[in-house]
Amino acid sequence: MSEAASPPVRLKILQTGEPVLRQAGRALTPGEIHHPAIQELIAHMRDTMRDAPGVGLAAPQIGLGIQLAVVEDRAEYLTGIAPEVLASRERKPVPFMVLVNPTIVEYSDDTVEFFEGCLSVAGFSALVKRSRRVAVEYLDERAQPQRVEASGWFARILQHEIDHLRGTLYIDRMETRSFTSIENIGKHWKDLPVEAVRAALGLR
Repeated sequence: MSEAASPPVRLKILQTGEPVLRQAGRALTPGEIHHPAIQELIAHMRDTMRDAPGVGLAAPQIGLGIQLAVVEDRAEYLTGIAPEVLASRERKPVPFMVLVNPTIVEYSDDTVEFFEGCLSVAGFSALVKRSRRVAVEYLDERAQPQRVEASGWFARILQHEIDHLRGTLYIDRMETRSFTSIENIGKHWKDLPVEAVRAALGLR
């Protein structure tokens, strides 16, 4: 008779102000990636990200100064979002993936700006300008070298999570005048074009 599966582990997500969120993470060796402790950590990070819910989680957010992040943009997160909004954000489902020691090796010159949030700055959001396309080289959960070329929302997610591994938060890159609570986004800015938001805030 098989034993019942263990319940998912939910890790504590640290909030801005914790020193580890402002420190560059240490690179992992292939041997460390293969270690059962790291493999278990990846599973716990996946479960924590999904439970939040979020589309990415970096190790510093759970108190570990290492270069490890997980990302996933599930199809269910896109339901209820207007098709024209998804199109403007170039947002499509992204399968679960693990990034170890990631480096952005190419940035596009063209940038896009949207409201962005973070599990470590809970309850708030702001306009953040990022490259529309990036290419990232990294090791996967088997310590195999990989390269991914991403555009739109996927590129934004990758830039956000890799920033975490360098000690950077979106609030370092945000349009400060746009900083707002999630509640007020729903009340005032939900689904408005960015140009309309900037105009209403007196931004040029």
